[in-house]
This record gives sequence, C-alpha cells and structure tokens, in this order.
Amino acid sequence: QVQLVESGGGLVQAGGSLRLSCVASGRTFSSYAWGWFRQAPGKEREFVATIRWNGGSTRYADSVKGRFTISSDNTKSAVYLQMNSLKPEDTAVYYCAVAPGSGSYVYTVGSMYSAWGQGTQVTVSS
Repeated sequence: QVQLVESGGGLVQAGGSLRLSCVASGRTFSSYAWGWFRQAPGKEREFVATIRWNGGSTRYADSVKGRFTISSDNTKSAVYLQMNSLKPEDTAVYYCAVAPGSGSYVYTVGSMYSAWGQGTQVTVSS
C-alpha cells in the first residue's frame, strides 16, 4: 500500500503563487508516474500535470501550461506543484496520485493511477 499526503493549499489572491507538496510512504516501486489532478465544485476531476519518477518526462494541461511546474524528489518520495499567476478558475481541491510500474510512461488519465491523496484546497480570490 502507498499512502499520499498533500499539503500547501490555501487562499491566495489572483496573480499569486502557491506550492503544493505530496509525500508518499509505504510500498516503494522501481518506476512510477506522479500526477496532479483537481476538482472544482460541480465539475469533474481534471488532469493538471504529470511527471515520470526520474523527472525525465512531464506533461501539463493546456489550462496551466506556462504557469504551473511539476517536479519531484526521489530522495524524499515527494512531488511538488509550483503554481504561479493563479486565476480564480484554478480554485479546486488538488489531488496527487501515483501510478506504480509506469516504466517510461506518464499518464493524463486518472484511471491509470492507483493511489490518491486526500486532497488540499486551493482558493484563488479575484
């Protein structure tokens, strides 16, 4: 079993920045993909960003490209999401997820991830 714990959410004004963190504990894997997803009230969960376990590959949703940066630290079993130039439409609960055994792949589809964190609220005021 893998447990994921997110932190770093909060309330920020439009144009501001936040850095989300997610730390994994429990079972380890030789390869995996990290993912960040978000879900706004009344909306479906959507993909935000993903990174391969060694940082060799990243992908972003078009809505966050150029504003958000995903990174990982294998020594800490952690993934981060630096969010800059935040907009009110970024308001959502943000979830980190991990897809064990992903090899060289990264995934934008939530169903490929088998472990999820509890979520952290990000609220951007206008």
